Amino acid sequence: MGTIRLTTAQALVRYLAAQQIENDGKIESLFGCAFAIFGHGNVTCLGQQLFENQSVFPTWRGQNEQSMALAATAYARAHQRRRIGIATSSVGPGAANMVTAAGVAHTNRLPLLLLAGDTFQSRLPDPVLQQTEHFSNPSLTVNDAFKAVTRFWDRITSPSQLTVALPQAIATMLDPADCGPAMIALPQDVQGQAWDFPESFFAPKVHRIRRPQPEAIDLALAADAIKASKRPLIIAGGGVFYSGARDELTQFAERHQIPVVETIAGRTLLNDNHPLNCGPIGATGSNSANHMCYDADLVLAIGTRLQDFTTGSWTLFRDPDMKLISINAGRFDANKHMAQSVIADAKAAIVPLCERLGAWTTDSSWTNKAKAEKAAWDEIVNSRTAATDTTLPSYAQVVGKVNTLMQEGDRVITAAGGLPAEINMNWQTRHPYSLDVEFGFSCMGYEIAAGWGNKIARPDHESIVMVGDGSYLMMNSDIYSSVLTGHKMIVFVCDNGGFAVIRKLQTNTGNVAFNNQLEDCTTERDYDLPRVDFVSHARGLGANAEKLTNLNELEAAYARAKASDRTYVIVVDIDDTIWSSCEAWWEVGLPEVTDNENIIKARDQWEQGRQHQRRGV
Repeated sequence: MGTIRLTTAQALVRYLAAQQIENDGKIESLFGCAFAIFGHGNVTCLGQQLFENQSVFPTWRGQNEQSMALAATAYARAHQRRRIGIATSSVGPGAANMVTAAGVAHTNRLPLLLLAGDTFQSRLPDPVLQQTEHFSNPSLTVNDAFKAVTRFWDRITSPSQLTVALPQAIATMLDPADCGPAMIALPQDVQGQAWDFPESFFAPKVHRIRRPQPEAIDLALAADAIKASKRPLIIAGGGVFYSGARDELTQFAERHQIPVVETIAGRTLLNDNHPLNCGPIGATGSNSANHMCYDADLVLAIGTRLQDFTTGSWTLFRDPDMKLISINAGRFDANKHMAQSVIADAKAAIVPLCERLGAWTTDSSWTNKAKAEKAAWDEIVNSRTAATDTTLPSYAQVVGKVNTLMQEGDRVITAAGGLPAEINMNWQTRHPYSLDVEFGFSCMGYEIAAGWGNKIARPDHESIVMVGDGSYLMMNSDIYSSVLTGHKMIVFVCDNGGFAVIRKLQTNTGNVAFNNQLEDCTTERDYDLPRVDFVSHARGLGANAEKLTNLNELEAAYARAKASDRTYVIVVDIDDTIWSSCEAWWEVGLPEVTDNENIIKARDQWEQGRQHQRRGV
């Protein structure tokens, strides 16, 4: 066997560059891009190797380690988990900054490769710059913090370990059941150490996403249960997207006349006008979907982890004999709430399940109810989103206006605050894959970074970011990243004067407004309430920007944004008193002991909603 002597850093990047993936018959690099902020822990060895492999995957300079790793996460989501972004940082604070991004990728089941510098394996220079010393555990470093938020974790203490670690990391990131971030810690001295690697280790390898096949008995049992039902309902989640099973889902629903509701991750699977689309489910969903859940005697959950916002903290299913069937590539998700599980890829299960059901269909009374519920919900959405000439529009009005301006291939990105609920409730899907609503980790700061990553993945389409003023202030520097690298975004900054949605939760639970809206913050100032000039700030980051004075100006501003040669920021003030809502309950922790009558009253009302909560079965 031939060998080649390489350093750890050389071998690492050479191996990554040799990895390919087949997508719809096309072979391309598995790792499509890297994001880097260099420091002493990764610049001298790893940085040089990234430079030498720019032709395989370009390396983009981030402004913040967390945001660049978020961009890499969004890049993978834009590619439906079929291509992966890399993020590398130095040791210490740079690495620690990426922990939050790892949490986003982990929660949302998205691949992300994190390469962080680490302290010297020899320990001879200890304590080194940025090292956190643990007196009783000298081997513990900041990078150990990633163990809680990654699917694969390793520290390379010898170059030879790469031959084991890298294939396993990639297998994890591409596994439909275990998909999530992989973290590899790289001690500074080990990065430069050499070993005689087998040349075959660097041979190009073409990966293909496997499709776990269902067990025949599981399909048979699922088919029997569906045939025995009178009011079946499909919950379609993000796993349907990642399986590429949109068409199969639609055909399955149509053939058997089963209404479909969508999770946040599953939004835009069905067009809004599809007669079997009952709308989004859950606490930030729709009355139409939730009312269907109340009466369903069988729920077929496909590719969803059944998060509390999806299930209304498990209060949506009111039939005590409701049967839950879960199709999921992951055993952990498939077995939640003692579901009858079909552990399989969504497409691999839907097609044969459809065949087993044959000509069976639901009664027309059930589908007629679905149509009536959806029609009533559409009236609510149309009323909310209708444009007016008021000075301060609502979130729903801005969402509705943006919705009408979208073209096929464009994507709206949002994550935290009031916007995920407002978009989920009020979005009327005209084009598939038009939303990236990160509401698994609900990470403030994801929005702008993700817009950048999405544009890198989808350069021929508009990357439209909708972000609140709170998230904008938390993480905005990738506006500059997008200008620096030439990846134009359109960014809507919806300014409601603080963290308005959390103030709403705060006051709705009997508490006094405090520390959320700017006007409610503790202060010692003796001057007027300061407000951020987002237009000037965005221009200072190199973007073009303007502020609307009226909602009717939005369409013309959007046209200017599309024509711009660089990222364009549109600022609009939002009425923080107008909120969309639906009939659903969501559990939050409220104090059992308090002297506050308002909190006592709120707790009593909250407890009334618990009466329908499923107790784990």
